[in-house]
Amino acid sequence: MTDSRKNSDAAETLPRATVKRHRWSFPVVWIIPVVAALVAAYLVYDKVRDFGPTVTLRFKDGSGLKAGRTPVQYSGVQIGEVKSVRLSDDLKDVIVEARLLRSAASLAREGSEFWIVRLGTELQDISNLGTVITGAYIQVLPGSGGEPKLDFVGLETSQVALDPGGLEIVLRTSRLGSLKPGSPVYYRGIDVGAVRSVQLGADATVAEVHARIRPRYAKLVRIGSKFWNASGADVKFGLFSGVEINVESLKSLVGGGIVFATPNEPLSPPAKNGTAFPLYDQPVKDWLEWAPRISIAPEEHSRRHEKQKK
Repeated sequence: MTDSRKNSDAAETLPRATVKRHRWSFPVVWIIPVVAALVAAYLVYDKVRDFGPTVTLRFKDGSGLKAGRTPVQYSGVQIGEVKSVRLSDDLKDVIVEARLLRSAASLAREGSEFWIVRLGTELQDISNLGTVITGAYIQVLPGSGGEPKLDFVGLETSQVALDPGGLEIVLRTSRLGSLKPGSPVYYRGIDVGAVRSVQLGADATVAEVHARIRPRYAKLVRIGSKFWNASGADVKFGLFSGVEINVESLKSLVGGGIVFATPNEPLSPPAKNGTAFPLYDQPVKDWLEWAPRISIAPEEHSRRHEKQKK
């Protein structure tokens, strides 16, 4: 009994343990990494949200194209980027995969045309001199109301960089000069078309220049129209007048160009697709004075103009 009492007294004198509830705490050192991870995740989500369709383009020559660096442009605005460049299985073509932005997804449709803009092939276009710094890029011309499409055969030149349709004509000359695909066609100093291709005639005695005039300006070309080569600069020296330099434009000076004039003959029939014209080296003075009145405005605009006159 004495022992039990002693044990009871000893138990009462022992200290009692204090139990504290553990509260979870977040280390301050982890705040910055977590915030950085959240920001990175948002940026990735925002980037992925802008992704549109991936199109496959087939070219014969892929020089200048670089994955992750070559942009796809429309009207001077980047609307995509090249993701990969590889050879086809038969080693005959270059397969380019490009991802478009979601806002440009409608460009991936039937009828759209893609081509590569390089300094070497687009030298006549001064706006493309920037490729010296930025490198090549892919340009697109959208189709009109076609079905969605993801596989395209790219063009080797920018000859399609005109409005769909238009007037196709052939110019024959014994001296091609510096004319090449993409060289502009001018009417009264206005760019109204472009050269599509150049080749030798069937008997190899002349060079044939195939050009396309934009639909709006097709009415300007008549059977009696005269075309001449404006490549380079026309320099004349006179004893009293000094040096006179006539350059149609800087484009024609660099990459060639064609100028045409139409006579003041209202009954002269319009040219049709495939009409052939001689291409002269120099214009006759009378041609430069021709100024026929030919309506090129849309019908609605013409009717509105007539009402205003009345």
